[in-house]
Amino acid sequence: MNHLHTHTTLKITRRLRRLRQSEPLRAMVRETRLSPDNFMLPLFVCEGEGVRREVPSMPNVFNLSVDEAVKEVEAAKADGIRSVILFGLPDRKDDIGSAAYDPEAPVQSAIRAIKRAVPGVLVVTDVCLCEYTSHGHCGIVIDEQIANDATVDQLVRTAVSHAAAGADIVAPSDMMDGRVGAIRHALDERGFDRTAIMAYAAKYCSAFYGPFRDAAGSAPAFGDRRSHQMDPANVAEALREVEQDIEEGADIVMVKPALTYLDVIARVKEAFDYPTAAYHVSGEYAMLKAAARNGWIDEPRAMLETLTSIRRAGADIILTYYAREAARAIA
Repeated sequence: MNHLHTHTTLKITRRLRRLRQSEPLRAMVRETRLSPDNFMLPLFVCEGEGVRREVPSMPNVFNLSVDEAVKEVEAAKADGIRSVILFGLPDRKDDIGSAAYDPEAPVQSAIRAIKRAVPGVLVVTDVCLCEYTSHGHCGIVIDEQIANDATVDQLVRTAVSHAAAGADIVAPSDMMDGRVGAIRHALDERGFDRTAIMAYAAKYCSAFYGPFRDAAGSAPAFGDRRSHQMDPANVAEALREVEQDIEEGADIVMVKPALTYLDVIARVKEAFDYPTAAYHVSGEYAMLKAAARNGWIDEPRAMLETLTSIRRAGADIILTYYAREAARAIA
């Protein structure tokens, strides 16, 4: 006997599955949409020419010389990506990170080259000292402590040198107190009042930065970054950090990392309704890549689900190494 024909029809008028029956229906009622305009592609720029060196812990991510970085930006633009953020890998490091504000250093050279070759792409620069210091810390070390105010002086020099080279946005990522205000004041004073600031406002002391330090050679030689990067347990403090950066003149605020801090992104967006960025960091990217390479997950689906979750939490801008792949997938 076939029991299927004897079932009872439920007396319900609201059937939520009705709008899930076909792709056009699902697309019509979709609440969160990804666009290539949401993505910012991080690039690691090094010295030399013709250099395209894959980062071992980050498949499909490369250390690029300036000429190769220009090619990457051209290719990214063809995929629909119109913003990049540059990190510098200098050959020369010292205890004060002076190469960070050298007008001929990789980042400053790349800004000028990209602006010449690929008009219409937004060039953002990371402003920090960790890639430039011989000890790998984000600032000036005095008596084995990161000296806040001395570090801010160096960050200001760096941000001004990026603006002078033509950066559209400078992005201080160091978590020193007062650096956003100091950078805004210095930029305005020198006539760079149109250069925007994207503040790494709530940057946590995270285990998920490991592959980035592999890429940037920026692991601290001693100690850690707990004195300036935030405790992963705190969210009320993140709101205070964001509020302070907005008061000091930040145009965009960022939460970093993204996936393990989706609640923080949501709280920041809700509290301030400000342009909000989130950094889908190297460790988060590397985990997906590793699982995909083992055949454990469907990478394109996992990638889009991940990026959608960051967007759904409230991020307007997602910094991600998947930017180009994601843009092609949603085209």
